[in-house]
Formats: sequence, structure tokens, C-alpha cells
Amino acid sequence: MGAMRWGVLAMGVALAASLGGRVARAGQTDVPATTQANAPDTHAGQQAVYHLPPEKLVKAVAYSRERNIFHFVDELWGLLVLWLLLATGAAAGMEAWAKRRVKKRWVQGLLFFAALLVVLAVTELPMDMWAEHESLHYGISVQGWGSWFGDQGKALGLTLVLGTWVMLLFQWIVKKWPRRYWLGIWLVTMPLMVLGVFVSPWIEPLFNKYEPLSKNHAGLVAELEQVVERTGTNIPADRMFLMKASEKTNGLNAYVSGLGATKRIVVWDTTAGRVPDDVVMFVFGHESGHYVLNHIPKEMAGMAVGLFFLYWASAGFAGWLAQRKGAKWGLLTPEDSVEASAPLAHRTGFVVLLFVVSLASLIVEPASNAFSRHFEHEADVYGQEAIHGLVPDTQKTAVNGFNALGEAYLEDPNPSPFIEFWEYNHPSVKTRAEFAAQYNPWKNGGHGRFFAQ
Repeated sequence: MGAMRWGVLAMGVALAASLGGRVARAGQTDVPATTQANAPDTHAGQQAVYHLPPEKLVKAVAYSRERNIFHFVDELWGLLVLWLLLATGAAAGMEAWAKRRVKKRWVQGLLFFAALLVVLAVTELPMDMWAEHESLHYGISVQGWGSWFGDQGKALGLTLVLGTWVMLLFQWIVKKWPRRYWLGIWLVTMPLMVLGVFVSPWIEPLFNKYEPLSKNHAGLVAELEQVVERTGTNIPADRMFLMKASEKTNGLNAYVSGLGATKRIVVWDTTAGRVPDDVVMFVFGHESGHYVLNHIPKEMAGMAVGLFFLYWASAGFAGWLAQRKGAKWGLLTPEDSVEASAPLAHRTGFVVLLFVVSLASLIVEPASNAFSRHFEHEADVYGQEAIHGLVPDTQKTAVNGFNALGEAYLEDPNPSPFIEFWEYNHPSVKTRAEFAAQYNPWKNGGHGRFFAQ
């Protein structure tokens, strides 16, 4: 978790999510890069494909257990906070405070939503601090607390600047179309998400330092250009960057960010030079697969369908909940008794929507993650095929990489099937490594799924 529960708290404040949540915390990766350290002999068959040294295995099991517990505690804590804001009258009190401060309704809305976001950030801060403490304890994070709090402050500031306006827009939609507001919110959510992906490379430097990858890694740039040519991703050398991740984390990562004209390659300095170039090529091949295989528009389409039904169902339940609890929570006024969704048009009523969408998001989390794991597996296959012929042994490169990935982030080699089903938006490292070890479509003159060679 980051400084905020970006997508859930703002009910699709995807612009703020893309700009603040992901880039605010080094160490939480999209597709982590990998190394050849402690690589297994995949041909000997004497040990599991993904394994850890004994001392790190003990740490990985303990850390994974703590992360799993934290995941569910954190989700439930977020729901509890929203419920308490309603049940104690705190949300209604914030709305009354905003009305006393200014006369203009839209300014009242900005004050209310800004106060709400600050309260949510403050109540989430202890959970974030605990997660960072554990990351420091297990040697994944190396970021000082001053820098960490600075990132949290930047992320909150970005959320206040963007999130308050988006929430104000959503609340206006609820008030303007009380019967079909969920459809209006759905219609604006997706464009905001696309916009967030597009502009994120311009915001990322707020949280980390970047320099041209060619400055100190010209050889790596030349090898990545081979993958660019093979995959047709059209990312020139001047859009390849090195991120100074070592100031905050021991983790490994390389990824593609942005969309269209803003698309670029980012390699962490904990990866470039520290790991073999062929492994970075594999990771870039994986990332290229997301673009070439149109995973972004496919995920957007799938998300659009999912959010359509999630918003529809949430609107019905939120309306019922607001009618049932409205008087106690300070939502209902005499004129609200006719229209079932009218209480939700109040700013306090928007907190009801946040609570219901948060609850719904928790329920559908396994389905969302299964959707993501499918695309991540396809990208793994694509990445392995993309470097075929460019590196000596694609299987060994991928397997060695996944082993180092698991070691860097202390992933349990034997995760619970339930945990993997519920929490993982990528296949487990064990699953990925085992597949990579046996994937050899070129044997006996064959070819891969995505490339003819």
C-alpha cells in the first residue's frame, strides 16, 4: 500500500492514482528486473527451479506471512475508517464545517473533499509506516524516514491538487443525475485513467531522479535497441532513462511507462550494471509484450466492463444504505425522502459511495488479479520469445532472473494457493520460473507463439 488507497478512496480517481500512488514508493514494482545471482542449475533437476539460500528462505517465509496478514488488515482498516467517519458523524461534521467557512458551494466541496483526503491519509499513515518499517527490517527498503515522509507529503499534495477536483466532479454528477449518476461517473473514469497513464512520466521525477540511460550504460542501450527492433515498440534511445532507485531500495526493476508520445523505458540503477544485460533485455521484452499484445487497451476494456457493473451494483447498495442509515449519519433532510438517491447527493453521502465501492473492490479483487495474471503470463512468454537468438539461452536467462527477483523481494517459494488466488496480480515467482524452465518451442525446429523465428 502507498500513501493512499488511490483508486478505491476516490472511487476511480484514476488520474491521481496513476500520478501519485505508484511513483511515490520505490520498491513496489510492475515487472521487476532480475539477475543471475544464486541461479539454479535448471538442467540438473536436483532442486526446485525457484529456490532461496537457507537464511533467505527463513526471511522470505516470515516476511511473506507478515505481508499477507497486513494486506487484509489494511483493507479492513480502510473500510472501518470510512464506516467510523459516517457512524460517528465526523463526515457530516466536516460538511457542516465547510459550509460555515465559505458560501460558494463548489468551494465548500473543495474544502470538504480536501479535509476528507487529509483525514484518510492520516488514518492510513500508521499502516504505511508499519509496512515501511518491515521493508527496512528485511533489507528491501533503504530509504531514510525523512525522505519517506517527504514522498508521502508529495503524494498527498498531488492527491489534494487532483483528487479534490475529481471527487468534486463525481459529486456534481451524483447531484445532477441522481437516478443514473453511476453511469456518468463510469463514463468519465476511463478517460481519466488513460490521461493518468499518459502524463505519469512527467510526474515521476517529483519522486525519483532520472538521467539518460546512455550516459553511463551505452552498451545496454545498444542491446535494448535490438529488442526494440525485434518487437517494433519504437522507443528511441533518447527515451531510455536510468532511475536512481538505490537511494531508496535494494529492489530490482525495469519497466515501460507512459503512452504514445510519452512512452519510455526506465531501468533502475540497482539493475543496470549490477545484473547481466541479457536479463534486462528479457525484462524489457516482457514490458514490450504488454504494448505489442495490446494489453493496455484490453485491460482498459476489461476494467470498463467490470467498473460498469461494479458502479451499478454499488449505486444500488449505497442508495439503500443511505436511506437506512441516513438519519443517523446526518444525510437525510425532509426533502430527501422522495428520491432514494438524494442523500448521496450530499457531500457526506459521497463517503457512503466510497465505503460501498471500497467494499465491492475488496470482493472483486481476486477476479481483477486473475485478469492481470493472464496478461502477465502472456508477457512472460512474449519476453522469452523476444530475446530468442539475441541471448545464448533464453530459458536460463529467464529462470535465473526469476530466482533473483524472488530473492530481492523475499517472495515465498511456496505461497498459499489461496493467497496467490486472492492477492497476486502477477503469477508467483515459482510459477513463472517453472514455466520459463520448460518453455522451449524452438526445439525440433518449432517456433514461438508470437514470433515466427
